[in-house]
Amino acid sequence: MIEAFDQLFVLLKHWLVSFVPAALQPLASVVLSIVPILMVFPGLFAFMTIMERKGLGRIQNRLGPNRVGPYGLFQPIADGIKSLIKENIIPLAADKLLYTLAPILLLIPALLAFSVIPYGRNMTPIDIDGGVLFFFAVGAASEVSIFMAGWSSHNKYSILGAMRAIAQMVSYEVPLILSAIPVIMMTGTLSTTRIVDLQVPFYGLLPNWHVFTPWGLAGFFLFVISATAESNRSPFDLPEGESEIIAGYFVEYSGFKFALFFLAEYMGLFAVTGLAITLFLGGWGAPFSFLSFVPSYIWFFSKFVVFMLFFIWIRGTLPRLRMDQLMNFAWKFMVPMALINIMVTGLWRFMTPNIGRWVVSLAILVSAYVLLGRGLAQNSGVGKRVYRYGT
Repeated sequence: MIEAFDQLFVLLKHWLVSFVPAALQPLASVVLSIVPILMVFPGLFAFMTIMERKGLGRIQNRLGPNRVGPYGLFQPIADGIKSLIKENIIPLAADKLLYTLAPILLLIPALLAFSVIPYGRNMTPIDIDGGVLFFFAVGAASEVSIFMAGWSSHNKYSILGAMRAIAQMVSYEVPLILSAIPVIMMTGTLSTTRIVDLQVPFYGLLPNWHVFTPWGLAGFFLFVISATAESNRSPFDLPEGESEIIAGYFVEYSGFKFALFFLAEYMGLFAVTGLAITLFLGGWGAPFSFLSFVPSYIWFFSKFVVFMLFFIWIRGTLPRLRMDQLMNFAWKFMVPMALINIMVTGLWRFMTPNIGRWVVSLAILVSAYVLLGRGLAQNSGVGKRVYRYGT
């Protein structure tokens, strides 16, 4: 009974495919894998918007949306209707083709990235050997879409916002990929499904997740910070920092096209969160073997919701960085720390499994953290402000 409940959606898919002629069953299987993604994650996007606005309201000692529907829960529906009926303005000097394609092409990579995430046991839409490689490959296309949006608008603020966004995304994509390499080194595979299988719980004091190792914990924090910057989330939301450059690369967009940018940003955040869960937090696996009776997809989405609450908390807590601070942090701290973590992973892999490798790994990582942190603070030019007034 427990196994049937865990495989409920897999069995349902096989049952529906059985009604299709044999020649069309592969196509039907693909469609039944794509449709849930196109239904679940946009639904989560609507839920996330109301949860974030209410969460930020609580953090800032206000109510948040409370007018549309009970407790304001229908606010995402009202926002969606407003986006659909709002006037769609295209600048006269814009390149209309690229201007129209940019938000669509920004959304497509995020949706493709969902196809290699294991959402539960036997619930990976496309189970390929190079799943991690595929994820990063399709994600790299988003920079092109952002540049298209800024350049095609024919607005100096848009192109400046696009260039700043690309600089940020390229800078943090490097530590994002480097922080995933230790997991690949230890598991010996690029398959997301296989990475989760190797983290199945066993009878021990700690879950068999990569985050419960020195290299895994360091890689996890580096990955989450890089993912936050890649997704343009606070405190790294400079590409659309209204106080600096109006609204970044999509300043000329309105109506439903603007809503697509908003949706693509959240879809990218959802996708990279799913990969973080897969690489470091056991994917759909339970923390302990005696909790394996809970369906695997419930474990995955429980971790997913915790991540979303974390991102809301961070947005309501930390102030936005300056551009120079953002770039210094990427190249002078994140990248060196990720490279050192790769070296530590190699030592961990070939050292005898005892307390000694814990001591060595922790000593190297803590020393690197302290030294790189001090170097960053000394070279960043950040200090006490001195105000000079005219006499």
